This record gives sequence, structure tokens and C-alpha cells, in this order.
Amino acid sequence: MRDAMWPLKNNDMHMKSQALVFIAIISSSTMLFGQSNKKEAVTVQVNESEKKVDIVVGGELFTTYMYPDNIMKPVLWPVMSPEGNMLTRSYPLINKEGDRTDHPHHVGVWLNYGDVNGLDFWNNSEAISPERKGGYGTIYHQSVEKAKGGKGKAVLETKSLWKSPDNTTLLEEETEFAFQATEGMRIIDRTTSLTAAVDEVKFTDNKEGMFAIRVSRELELPTDKPTELMDSHGVKTRVEKMDNTLVKGNYRSSEGIEGGAVWSTRGRWMKLSSEINGEEVSLVIIDHPSNVGYPTYWHARDYGLFAANTLGQKVFSEGKNELNFSLNNGETATFKYRLVVASEDLSDEQINALADAYAKK
Repeated sequence: MRDAMWPLKNNDMHMKSQALVFIAIISSSTMLFGQSNKKEAVTVQVNESEKKVDIVVGGELFTTYMYPDNIMKPVLWPVMSPEGNMLTRSYPLINKEGDRTDHPHHVGVWLNYGDVNGLDFWNNSEAISPERKGGYGTIYHQSVEKAKGGKGKAVLETKSLWKSPDNTTLLEEETEFAFQATEGMRIIDRTTSLTAAVDEVKFTDNKEGMFAIRVSRELELPTDKPTELMDSHGVKTRVEKMDNTLVKGNYRSSEGIEGGAVWSTRGRWMKLSSEINGEEVSLVIIDHPSNVGYPTYWHARDYGLFAANTLGQKVFSEGKNELNFSLNNGETATFKYRLVVASEDLSDEQINALADAYAKK
């Protein structure tokens, strides 16, 4: 396996009225940004030689945009909480004791799809044998177009190409990551525009998609199912009886559905909450109303895959709905998702406020 941190290669009536307005403002700030809306300095550090861009908040790493040769798409990894706890799964980039060792293509935060002109972009990884590579597509980072930090915000703009195994470009991707940082909260707004570069690009209805994060063991839902975990020596080990002592994750959807029952349901947002090293944390994905297939179906699993799939509908609806989306040469589709990282168990009211604000963007 790789080295330990590879490849880190982001009164009176008038006064009463004024007081009520003031309280409303404070309440709104608290609702949106936790206990404080103090903005944090955000810097964007481009390192082309190591094929990465670090997003640093208040001098501490928040996340890294990375595009190494052995991951088949650009990803954000790791994602750190405001108090410095790692929220993304370490495997396969770090050998961390207790990590699940399934699905090596689940790395950090990513966007791709399971059936694009018959090619599987979702499941591609180093684990695919050479004789099977013909059925998989790869997303290649091309350039950093903009990298700008600031007080409480930053932006990173990139270009990538979605290619078939014979090196044909199917899609040209332009992505903007808009970062916001306040005390106790981080926000990533991802806007990705995909332009067809061949006569037709078909996104055939598929459950494997589309905007996703693979989370750390502490954010998983408790389970008794046997599985393979990484042991203290970096060896995959079959575990028949799971230790759920530190595993406290729970999903809650915008429709009030919780736990594993959220899988295959629809809603405009989903929260995954837990506790890591004494820090209450919330991870929230918010769908944007402009997305094709809105509101999204949730491909959210108890083992730590947390994904919003706006294009895949057939499996989730048990055949009631089906969406086969396509683009002709030169046509563009834009997909928008918000990822919220907070050091508290965000309420429905707080998340709805964040979703309402995002919907206006």
C-alpha cells in the first residue's frame, strides 16, 4: 500500500421593535452559521507538481482537490471538520485501522456516473483488471483556471475531460468549487457544466451516481453485518462481529425519514450526523432545483456511501420512474450541489434556510 499520507500528491414600542429586529438578525445568523458567523481566512494553494490544490481555512487544511494518476477522476480528499477531524474514509489512500476496505473507487468527494455511452465512470479504479478496462471511462483533470482565496470565501475553477478507453473525449467539464468558511461551518458549492464533445452523449438511467462522498467509519450507521476491515498492520481482515462503539451516524432527509430507510427516497437535502472525538458533526448534501431530475433520489448507504443521484431513477423507484438523459454535440448540462460541513447537529430549520439560500444561486 501507499505511504501514510499519500498523496497529500481543501423600553418603548419603537425600541422593542428595534430589539426584535436585532434578535431576528442574530437568530438568522446563528441559524445559518451555528454559534458564530465569524468569517475565516481561506487560502487556495496550487501545487501542480503534486497534482493537487489545498484549501486551507484559518491556517488548517479543510480539503484538497487532487488528481493523481491512480484515481480515475479528480476528487476532494480529505475533508476535515471545523475542529480538525477527518470526515472522509481514509482507504484506499491511507491504511487506517478499522476502515472498511470495500469499493476502492469511493474516494473523498466526487461527481461522475455509472453509464455514459455504455461506459462505467463510477466504478473505475486501480482494482479493475486490464482485460476489463474497456468497459470503463476516466475523467482527466486538464487545468486550474482560477484559484483565489479571501475572507470567508474562496473559489477554484477547473477543467477536465471525460474520456473513453480509446482516448475519445465524450464530455468537456468545467467545474467551479465555491468555498465558504465561518466559525463552526464550511460550505462547498460545486457547479459542474458538462458539454457533449461527440454526436450524442447518453446518460442511461443507472443507480451509480452522481454527487457523492464516502465517509469515515464514525459517520457510518451502526451495523452487525460482518465485513472486511483494515487491521493495525494494514491488512484486510474479515470481522464477523462489528465494534460499533464509535459508530454513531444517522441519516435524516428533508422529508423527515431517518436511518437506512432514506435509501431510494427523494428529497431536496439529506443530513448525515454523528460524533467524532467529542465533536458533533453534520454532513449535508443539498440538491439544486435547476438540476435535471430534481428532487434527487438518495443513494445513501449505512456503510458510508452518501450520494445524490438526480439522473438514476429506475432502481430507486422500482421501475415507476425512468430518466434517460442525453446531450447532442455542443449541448451543455449544468449540475449544482452544496455540501455543508458543520460542528453541530444541524436542525431541519437550519438546513432549510441553507437550502433556500442555495436555491436562489
